[in-house]
Amino acid sequence: MRIIILLWIYMVGFTGNMMASEKPFEDAVRAAVERQITTYPKSTLKDLYKNFFQDKYGPGHIISDTTGAGNYLRRELSTMTSSDGELVEPTGWEGNFYRVNLSLIKEGWIPYDVFFDAFIRSVNGTEPPPVPVWKEEWENIEAIISSMELTLPDYESDKAEINERLEKGEFVGHHSHLFEETYSPHYRIISRDVFEKELQPLMDK
Repeated sequence: MRIIILLWIYMVGFTGNMMASEKPFEDAVRAAVERQITTYPKSTLKDLYKNFFQDKYGPGHIISDTTGAGNYLRRELSTMTSSDGELVEPTGWEGNFYRVNLSLIKEGWIPYDVFFDAFIRSVNGTEPPPVPVWKEEWENIEAIISSMELTLPDYESDKAEINERLEKGEFVGHHSHLFEETYSPHYRIISRDVFEKELQPLMDK
């Protein structure tokens, strides 16, 4: 019962905040979508979804154990030849996290140990919303995307797949095959605070 009450409070609070700031929310969503489409013109709805859900959930869903995450990162670095896109780009409409390109490690801007430590610690302090709350927020985001008339490929099938996952309580999304083949993304999600305090100064040097 306590969980149900807390969830209800969370949803009422979220809905109230959305109503109180509907225009700023819409403007921020549109700006985030336009930013991604400008950088990655072949993005699909799946790719937009991934950007927005990463802003809410950060990297926690991919760090089941530190050792495994480290091994996976080293393997990815060893096979990586290129990665299109920005070196650093904010996620979603709030910018709670950054996608930080692994090129910064490959090219010696940021030491591996410093990068990996920042990545792992980015999980701390993250308070992801319950899936039903995120589902409601995504529906509002998707409505704005739809109104932008972007002619994204496979829009309706992607929308149905995302909604089906959310109905099952699954919030994780993945890049489309088109996105991966076109842009070869290689990045990790790092919290805005950690990046700006610890990694940005290394890049500024």
